[in-house]
Amino acid sequence: MSHDDRTADLGFARVDIDRAHRTGDPEVVYGAGKTPEQVLEILATLHERHPGRAVLATRLSDEAMAAVGTLSGATLHPVARAATVGELPTARGTVAVVSAGTSDAPVAAEAALSAQVHGAGVDVIRDVGVSGLHRVLGERDRIEAADCLIVVAGMEGALPSVVGGLTGVPLVAVPTSIGYGASFGGLAALLAMLNSCAPGVTVVNIDNGYGAGVFAARVARNAAPR
Repeated sequence: MSHDDRTADLGFARVDIDRAHRTGDPEVVYGAGKTPEQVLEILATLHERHPGRAVLATRLSDEAMAAVGTLSGATLHPVARAATVGELPTARGTVAVVSAGTSDAPVAAEAALSAQVHGAGVDVIRDVGVSGLHRVLGERDRIEAADCLIVVAGMEGALPSVVGGLTGVPLVAVPTSIGYGASFGGLAALLAMLNSCAPGVTVVNIDNGYGAGVFAARVARNAAPR
């Protein structure tokens, strides 16, 4: 392995080891399309260069998950299809991850873990979809207590509009690919969220719990007393 102050060249990848200095957060390994050996080597390199805080790998296959499990200090997160190596940072601020249904759990778990790795505390509010509005109304106190919200939903993607109409807490919506044929793999939920009547709703890509987690953690960190 060769490296300078900003990059570690592994031959198959040039790992951005300066990202934490530039942005406050280290590079994250996107596991899809990588071999287990590649995921393992990149993650080990990141952990070596950031020994004081957790590093994250997402979208892991079963084989990659097993390989990462051999690393000292690794923690596997099967629902999120992710793994961390090292200790989570001290939490600053709170992100509430609000999900519509049990089928949305993998994306919600990825969002929650990503927020924790990026330095926020997390409150997970599960299974409060719009088919039973009393469920989300019953969680208004927890929703209002957060510094930022991640709202995860598939099907018609209505939950972020409902939550956005109940509170002024900053909100990032995550459409999931859950739903029957006319959901078009999450496109219906994505378009519904982009066309939300509730002001202040921001939207990430389909199933992008990671992107939502990073955004929400940064909002929460900056909202919390320093």
